[in-house]
Amino acid sequence: MAVVLTPDSPHTLPDVDTPRAIVARPSGSDRIFRGILRGAGLVVLLITALILVFLILRSFSALQRSGFGFFTTPSFFPETSNQFGIAALLPDSALIAAIALVIAVPIGVATAIYISEYAPHVLRRPLIAVIDLMAAIPSIVYALWGLFFLMPRILGTDQWLAHHLGFIPFFHFTKADTIGSYVGAMFIAGIVVSLMVIPIITSISRQVFSQAPQGEREAAYALGSTRWGMIRTVVLPFGRAGIIGASMLGLGRALGETIAVTFILTPLTYAFSIHMLEGGGNSITAEIANFYTQYDSKGVAALLACGLVLFVATLIVNSFASIVVSRSRSGALTEAV
Repeated sequence: MAVVLTPDSPHTLPDVDTPRAIVARPSGSDRIFRGILRGAGLVVLLITALILVFLILRSFSALQRSGFGFFTTPSFFPETSNQFGIAALLPDSALIAAIALVIAVPIGVATAIYISEYAPHVLRRPLIAVIDLMAAIPSIVYALWGLFFLMPRILGTDQWLAHHLGFIPFFHFTKADTIGSYVGAMFIAGIVVSLMVIPIITSISRQVFSQAPQGEREAAYALGSTRWGMIRTVVLPFGRAGIIGASMLGLGRALGETIAVTFILTPLTYAFSIHMLEGGGNSITAEIANFYTQYDSKGVAALLACGLVLFVATLIVNSFASIVVSRSRSGALTEAV
């Protein structure tokens, strides 16, 4: 006997376009594994929050002494007066990070393209291992390499840049034109820091490029595109947000580098200068590493206030990079997988 459903009937047919929800009960081992992962994530968040609270509490006295001038004062004398501020250190830190990114982003992206699109299969795995090994090298090794190997050999190049490209403000040289005047320049520190940033940009960019849809690759070839044409029209647009996110993560790494910058720079004054070939310059991390054992409690509080600003800036940069990647097409594909 057939049953006819009318609009007044309490039963209605299910919507055929609505997907059926499949609910599977996790096993005991799955619950334990999820609990461990959830606990590890919460521990990381807790540690980050505790570091932030520590910096706020220990730097509160310095921020209270200097007030809003902490963000605008271009000098740093916390022990003798209230004339100290982040404006004496943050610009140099930003310039060193910018130099590192200008060098690292093109090299990192080009290396990622070669590994994912051009390298033979027999070389691809060793090249990936080399990039990962570069990321694992301690900062002190890069610092020693930059101090004893790179600096003596690059001073002549710095002098050549000052002579031939001095019309550009960044390469203009205002000091006595001697080799010693180029020692400890922010340009050299930026080169050393770029070597630490390249593995980050290369690794993330390579992973994003490798996820470009195979169908779109084959469609580009079917329309007569060359390999570079396919990369330019398919791979690079697909991974654009990934490149931006990788660059921002590299920026956070460059802003927080301490050992290499401390070894290379020779801080002379706290005055900011855009002439990156000249010896001198300073950064937040170098100031903390050089003077945290020499300052009294007031000076240490001022250094911790600088560290607080750097911590917040790095956290914002990394968070924004994660948002950019997750909202991109490549990031959405990664989360779906």
